[in-house]
Amino acid sequence: MSFQPVIPMGGLAGWAFMQRTQATQMEAHARAPDRLRDTDHFRERIAQVGSAEELVADRRMRRVMLGAFGLQEDIDNIAFIRRILEDGPDNRDGLPRRLSDKRYLAMAQTFRFPEGEARPFAEAGFADRIIGAFQTRAFEVDVGVQDQGLRLAMTLDRELPELLEGSRSDAAGWFAVMGNPPLRQVFEIAFGFGSGFGELDIDQQLVQFRRRAVSLFGSGDLAQFTDPEKRQALTERFLLMDQIRNPAFAWSPASAALTLLQGSGGLR
Repeated sequence: MSFQPVIPMGGLAGWAFMQRTQATQMEAHARAPDRLRDTDHFRERIAQVGSAEELVADRRMRRVMLGAFGLQEDIDNIAFIRRILEDGPDNRDGLPRRLSDKRYLAMAQTFRFPEGEARPFAEAGFADRIIGAFQTRAFEVDVGVQDQGLRLAMTLDRELPELLEGSRSDAAGWFAVMGNPPLRQVFEIAFGFGSGFGELDIDQQLVQFRRRAVSLFGSGDLAQFTDPEKRQALTERFLLMDQIRNPAFAWSPASAALTLLQGSGGLR
């Protein structure tokens, strides 16, 4: 039987518990027999793959590749994934460049098939990097089965620093957040945006993200979240706002905590 994450509570208390136990839980999760079979198979075979057709034809390797980018729901969309890989990341008219979800572009950038290169994934350490990303996201997926809010908080904690490491303008950073569905969801919930927010013009969305960031955190710059304390504050606000959306929240201890925070100015 596969290891399932232990989540005794949700919200801020659940987040604190997960931060204390995540490393140990992830290690046990990665040792589950079904995941070991997939990752061992990927490690043994990936260096021999020479084409997108060959890669997507192998379900186990496809599962690891897609899972490493949080795209596991596309496991059966074989023709679509092959098109992503064959179009590649550099063709401006190619599918990866045209999709709003930039996780597909990131996958195409990682799984390139340069013309004339027979074995593009034989580089030492390549398989381990992909397997590590797969194991991390597989754990987050199973956390989400029990508590989607905690899963999104974990995604924010992992992916936002990675996004901010790249040298890009502030606007490009915000657009990258908008192009990453899990990060977009965290920010939209934390900032209190309604369900129709995504229908606004993309430049107007940028204006609103910045204005709300100024209101809540004192700055409209995305780079402020390189500060672990600011990122923790964003995570806590997201978890509390996420709980507010739950009808059972109204008379819970968390609702009282939120009221106190708002009254003291600790959560604007």
